[in-house]
Amino acid sequence: MGLPWVRLDTQFPSNPKVLDLAVQKRWRALFCYVASLAYAGQHGTDGFIPHTALPFIHATRVEAGHLVEAGLWVMDRGGWSINGWDEFQVSDEAAKRRRERAQKAASARWEKERRSRFEVL
Repeated sequence: MGLPWVRLDTQFPSNPKVLDLAVQKRWRALFCYVASLAYAGQHGTDGFIPHTALPFIHATRVEAGHLVEAGLWVMDRGGWSINGWDEFQVSDEAAKRRRERAQKAASARWEKERRSRFEVL
């Protein structure tokens, strides 16, 4: 299902891995990292970035290599995993459960409202 947003830690700019890429002037890799967070969130991949997604996050294998070297991504079968995804992001399954609870609560409120309107009549 995917997430409507992802979390970006407020300490992101001072993360040693990010600083290492910045010192090396690997700005494109940094942008690709942020885009990979959005991609994984939107597509509900729980932090997995398949090889086929590189064009959609404006990355090449060169940037992927820089991100692996920096420790922001980890090589995985068929692509890469975003290191620390589970620490900062809501899993796709948890997001689904949260949506279901919200829908049930909204439905219950609507039903209560509907019943109270008919009691008045």
